[in-house]
Amino acid sequence: MKKTNLIVIALFLLIMSACNRQQKIEYPDTKRVDVTDDYHGTVVADPYRWLENDTSAETEAWVKAQNAVTFAYLEKIPFRNQIKERLEKMWNYPKYGVTFKKGDRYFYFKNDGLQNQSVLYVQESLDSKPEVLLDPNTLSKDGTVALAAFDVSKDGKYLAYAIARAGSDWNEIFVLEIETGKQLSDHLEWIKFSGISWQGDGFYYSRYDKPKGSELSGKNEFHKVYFHRIGTPQEKDVLIYENKKEPLRNYSADVTDDEKFLIIYETESTSGNALYFKDLTKHNTGFITLVDDFENDFMVVDDYHGKLLVRTNRDAPKYRLLLIDPEKPQPKHWKTLLPEKEEVLEGVTLTGGKMVAEYMKDAASVAYIYNMDGHKVAGLNLPGIGTMAGFNGNKDDSIAFYGFTSFTFPLTVYKYDISKNESTVYRAPQIDFDASQYETEQVFYASKDGTRIPMFIVHKKGLELNGENPTLLYGYGGFNISLTPAFSITRLLLLEQGGVFAMPNLRGGGEYGEAWHKAGTLDKKQNVFDDFIAAAKYLIEHKYTSSDYLAIQGGSNGGLLVGAVMTQRPDLFKVALPAVGVLDMLRYHLFTIGWAWASDYGTSDDPEAFKYLIKYSPLHNIEPGKCYPATLVTTADHDDRVVPAHSFKFIAELQKDQGCDNPVLIRIETKAGHGAGKPTSKIIEEYSDIYAFLFYNMGITPKYE
Repeated sequence: MKKTNLIVIALFLLIMSACNRQQKIEYPDTKRVDVTDDYHGTVVADPYRWLENDTSAETEAWVKAQNAVTFAYLEKIPFRNQIKERLEKMWNYPKYGVTFKKGDRYFYFKNDGLQNQSVLYVQESLDSKPEVLLDPNTLSKDGTVALAAFDVSKDGKYLAYAIARAGSDWNEIFVLEIETGKQLSDHLEWIKFSGISWQGDGFYYSRYDKPKGSELSGKNEFHKVYFHRIGTPQEKDVLIYENKKEPLRNYSADVTDDEKFLIIYETESTSGNALYFKDLTKHNTGFITLVDDFENDFMVVDDYHGKLLVRTNRDAPKYRLLLIDPEKPQPKHWKTLLPEKEEVLEGVTLTGGKMVAEYMKDAASVAYIYNMDGHKVAGLNLPGIGTMAGFNGNKDDSIAFYGFTSFTFPLTVYKYDISKNESTVYRAPQIDFDASQYETEQVFYASKDGTRIPMFIVHKKGLELNGENPTLLYGYGGFNISLTPAFSITRLLLLEQGGVFAMPNLRGGGEYGEAWHKAGTLDKKQNVFDDFIAAAKYLIEHKYTSSDYLAIQGGSNGGLLVGAVMTQRPDLFKVALPAVGVLDMLRYHLFTIGWAWASDYGTSDDPEAFKYLIKYSPLHNIEPGKCYPATLVTTADHDDRVVPAHSFKFIAELQKDQGCDNPVLIRIETKAGHGAGKPTSKIIEEYSDIYAFLFYNMGITPKYE
């Protein structure tokens, strides 16, 4: 065959492949209704208001129709099954959680590989054979019942655990007798946003009254703290704390390690809290107020010789550690044990008569050992640039455990001898992935206003900077949450195909303390989007990728991030992956716990906040006829954190207004929620679809042996 003919055939196949990728999709017809709202003199249409009704037959039919179109599209991607097979193979290795000790027993979580939920094991000693204590996989046939919270009693006799069904934030609590493995009669319901904290033969927890309307979308009001005594029915639980005057506040309880103090935290948003405490050794005494202005964050680490160790960002945006005398709780009597440093103080653990302080420096973990008087003893030698995943130790034990992870370093558990300041590998996973072939770099780039933003970039060694590498840019930027290096099996799929993973540390997060957080909130929220857009430009300018090979991803507040930047700069990205996103900024606060996010966002009830919310609200900034990136929105039917109506309304508007043939689809998972507790099988299926969509719309066929 002549060379000319071969070239013609190759061009024909290339054109046909492109045509297949850009085939016209017939989206479901989404009804539009005549609904408007008047926001301080500005009338805003809301034609898809009916999709907020999560229990209607009409919404259910719409969900089925959308999923039918989406999965028909995904099923035509020729390498979709290969991606799933590779992901399953990579996922199938034993994973261990960080060991912790309660009483004389040791506990840890383990997943054999592809188990839907990790299993809780118990050991009588570090040398004894581990025994299964609680296997959540036995609680459902499909793995959709997950462990949501747990606490072992101080003496190690009982396990109280909360389960979540189908991904919902609603929990139920049960109790196990650890010695026998027997489940007791205790069964508590309508629990949400609650920890479990033992005192004697019972525990404290938080709950709402049984919902009167939709339990998945109704506003959560009047949170309360109760005490439950083992063996008694829930209706006999003692009400410990409530505030009848403030329906939109949350309450949680914690007991210090020696059970001397009961601590109550009160929050009205995701930032700042009030704090009250009670001396449990003194009868007939009420709560003492430590702080009640919600201006700063206060967290009790523990008590030490009758005084409270408290981590706070009051007068210290990067946090400090205080010693507070309960007999003199006024601020003028507070003593600073660990002053504010350049690094952000993330947590403190008392172990072996010392304090282990975890800090964050440029979005990576560092740790130091201090005497109880606040004098530094040593530094903790970590394996590299990465993240400490928990430090579990007890006051009187010289042996503690911690985890460490990074982008190409699976979570490894270390045993730490504080008397020797020595760490040894305790449990290390074996995975089908050669980390030595990859490298991580941290760069700093200038945002729109000149602010210096850090970004991690991960890729194969020797990567050719030709602008043609498939790249996934991931971000969050909100609620004082820090993105630090962590291992993700799903990202390996991209890396081994010669792709690039990039993660900038945007303003709005907590990477540099409270000032960094505040710089990305309220009327400064646009800074977050500008930071993300600048990250994309950096990757393009430095030839890591180009707009034809750049995908953006984020979940929840990160879903808002993706929605905002894809509507502001659709030309910059090839693929957009907003997950469980907050996409209707005018109505987010009307559902479930949405009202608590007002400290970061503001609400449309405020005339000034409305002015900036309407400017970036993803739903309200889609323009008819504009060409938006290939978009795969992901959400779930039981998401009662960010209700799926956000995603429903956004995709309906996007499908109506899309000005080119780039697909704009929604994948709606069933029997799943905001993400926590999602079974392994569903995660693998979802990410197989995400990466199939990503590669397919970049015109890339992944290669597998």
